[in-house]
Amino acid sequence: MKVVFDRELIKKYDKPGPRYTSYPPATEFTEEVGPEDYKVKLLESNERKTPLSLYFHIPFCESGCYYCGCNIIISHRKGIERPYLERVYREMNMLSQIVDTSRPVEQLHWGGGTPNYLTEEEIEEFMAKIRENFKFSDDAEISIEIDPRYATDSQLETIKRVGFNRISMGLQDLDEKVQRAVNRIQPYSLMKDTMEKLRDLGFESINIDLIYGLPFQSRESFRRTVQKVIELSPDRVAVYSFAYVPWVKPIQKHIDPSTLPSPEEKLSILEMVIEEFQSAGYVYIGMDHFAKPEDELAKAQREGKLWRNFQGYTTRKGVELLGIGATSIGMLYDAYFQNYKTLREYNEAVDSGTLPTMRGYILNEDDLIRREVIMDIMCNLGVSFERIDKLFGIKFEDYFEKELEDLKEIQEDGLVEIKDRRINILPVGRLLIRNVAMVFDAHLRNKKDLKFSRTI
Repeated sequence: MKVVFDRELIKKYDKPGPRYTSYPPATEFTEEVGPEDYKVKLLESNERKTPLSLYFHIPFCESGCYYCGCNIIISHRKGIERPYLERVYREMNMLSQIVDTSRPVEQLHWGGGTPNYLTEEEIEEFMAKIRENFKFSDDAEISIEIDPRYATDSQLETIKRVGFNRISMGLQDLDEKVQRAVNRIQPYSLMKDTMEKLRDLGFESINIDLIYGLPFQSRESFRRTVQKVIELSPDRVAVYSFAYVPWVKPIQKHIDPSTLPSPEEKLSILEMVIEEFQSAGYVYIGMDHFAKPEDELAKAQREGKLWRNFQGYTTRKGVELLGIGATSIGMLYDAYFQNYKTLREYNEAVDSGTLPTMRGYILNEDDLIRREVIMDIMCNLGVSFERIDKLFGIKFEDYFEKELEDLKEIQEDGLVEIKDRRINILPVGRLLIRNVAMVFDAHLRNKKDLKFSRTI
């Protein structure tokens, strides 16, 4: 189903709203939930015997990109990562003492920061430590984010040799003026050479990240970038909207706000992005993501089996995520837990022999029901009333009587249709899918100050 870009409806529904990498969103996390709660929930998860997903946060970068919204540490000096790695190993060991490690790891992801900030020896050591504590399934997705500006051929060979089979690379924009404005010089020739090397090494999936709304971007300048990316033919593409929030991320103070595209131009850029990728045969998965039709994400969406977690879209619904390292978030069946964000607090917790859990959230039955509905809307473009009835022992029309009433305007505007006891997202509603999901979000009720990005 291709996206239909209706500018007037987009303007009507453009307001702050969660991205639903989780439900409830992380804004509901509380410091009343801590390390002891995490232990209890980990032991409960052992009883479920569900597979595992592991996320490791590596916050170090060689240089700072002015658009960045991540928790990072910028340094050219190698060696500063060693104390952090040692503590990550200790946290992982603490978790492996609680978690039933016979449960297979079906997904592993190294994010950041820049994971290839690590030396080849550290990459080998890190992966060996993980394998000492956990076992992988035969078809595990093992992915890493890299900065191609600092990735040598030898390092890429090491990354493949230790078991990584998926790569994600930041590119953002190929226009040199834009690159200089955001302090990230990255020529097309470098991307082309890196793509060829990755394909020669046999990586199963390659993802490229772009950002629209950066300084000096226009519809036509960014079109040239998109067309060059299509030539590179990545398996997946993520095209994120730049949020200018220098009061939250001080590094963005390097950006002159007068150089940013107007809201109207930014909307025009988004329209062009969707047109170009769809014309090239990519499937719009939703929430900034495109994939080739034969990609696992596209297949899972067609089969109604797509899901979301704190790494974005995933084909592995039901796995329980352990977040390891500063700022990482774990996602168990009925609970979320986040580690301390600053290295000082993270280090102090690990040094004291305590899980570095800063805050979290325990889901109740209503949360679980609403999460299932919201994730079906976000991922699979519709909700079967019968499936929710059977899963939770409810009657959908009774449980969500108010929400179905609230959907009427959205239905009249052509974003959704409701028939045969099912909500279906229509082509016009694809871009406004967060607005549809928000109808079922009980935590948004009576909230006046929504601290989220805008839905478009």
